[in-house]
Amino acid sequence: MELYETKKEAQNVLLVTVDTGEFDADLSLQELKELTKTAGAIVKSTVKQKRDKPDTATYVGSGMLESIKEFSKNNDINLIIFDSELTPSQIRNIENYTNIRVIDRTMLILDIFASNARSKEGKLQVELAQLKYMLPRLTGKGVQMSRLGGGIGTRGPGETKLETDKRHIRERIKSLKEQLLDLETRRKMLRSRRIKDGIITVAIVGYTNAGKSTLMNCLTKAGVLAEDKLFATLDPTSRALKLPNGLSVMLIDTVGFISRLPHNLVNAFKSTLEEATLADLILNVCDISSPEAKLHLEVTKGIFYELGYKDKPIITVFNKCDLVNKFDIKSFDNTTVKISAKNNYGIKSLLKAIEENLPIKLKKTSFLFPFNEIGKISLIRNNYEILKEEYTQNGVSIIASVDNETTKKLEEFIAK
Repeated sequence: MELYETKKEAQNVLLVTVDTGEFDADLSLQELKELTKTAGAIVKSTVKQKRDKPDTATYVGSGMLESIKEFSKNNDINLIIFDSELTPSQIRNIENYTNIRVIDRTMLILDIFASNARSKEGKLQVELAQLKYMLPRLTGKGVQMSRLGGGIGTRGPGETKLETDKRHIRERIKSLKEQLLDLETRRKMLRSRRIKDGIITVAIVGYTNAGKSTLMNCLTKAGVLAEDKLFATLDPTSRALKLPNGLSVMLIDTVGFISRLPHNLVNAFKSTLEEATLADLILNVCDISSPEAKLHLEVTKGIFYELGYKDKPIITVFNKCDLVNKFDIKSFDNTTVKISAKNNYGIKSLLKAIEENLPIKLKKTSFLFPFNEIGKISLIRNNYEILKEEYTQNGVSIIASVDNETTKKLEEFIAK
């Protein structure tokens, strides 16, 4: 299966939304604009129509559709993006009337995912989501099904797949699910080993473009791609982080969330996001400089609870606080830390909050290891901070902050 190559030139795009009062249309339209820029297109203009409900045939009213057609013709528009998921018949009707290719919010996000996925699992998940979205839309080939010439909404499954029938699409979906199941089984084995080895995991989650990857790089020098665009990171990255108290944890960077994220995308990335939902601690990173900061927090929490993360500690990390003079931290109800990952501000406070909220508590303990047992010191040295180490005539004296489990394992060596 080959990814379809696209042309490099940017497309001129018109964004369209219908305000029914179901969600904040202005905020959503602004987000759609950012998504479109991330996909590499030029937003020429936006259109908003207030209606009780979208038109079943063309989503917008007939008068507005005529205005869209005229504006597109006079301003060299070659793509129209709607800020909701359209039905196949709506796409077909709009395209037949305007003679311009139409995609919806879901297709745009899928396109960005397809261009940003790097790992094998990420690519498989994107293709699965695209094919599931495409399957009910194979009833006819209007402008929306043409992949000639490339452009936004065309990355991912190639032209040959679009010319096959639904049976072949279903066979491919079945194959993708089997491959993802194999990868998930492998990941579960790795997770079981981590649990057996007592490895503690801390997941970084948050709204897309909140600075999660920048924070990951700041804490671990991971070298994760950090760009000022939506969905720069799709594949989870894991790195070891040694806390000031000596305890080592596994830090996991995850895909960013977005409001009204299509359910088939949540489901497609469920196995990857599971890494975060099973973590011992969550860092919910929020761009405090954004006017929608509180909404972003709520969206992230909502998606995370939908995935089954409950009854575990969450630290809200207000990032980019260097970009604002002041903000009302009391309006948020979680344990909070203010940082600037880019400028390394507040990182000590964050590390302290991580230590205090982890399920494992450390206690300063004195040990004395006879010379014939000094090999067991590695159990402390590899996982905790040694506060004092001294060679005596009876062996090696160690003072370290360790957890209860390690204390029990080395009980015979505790200094009397």
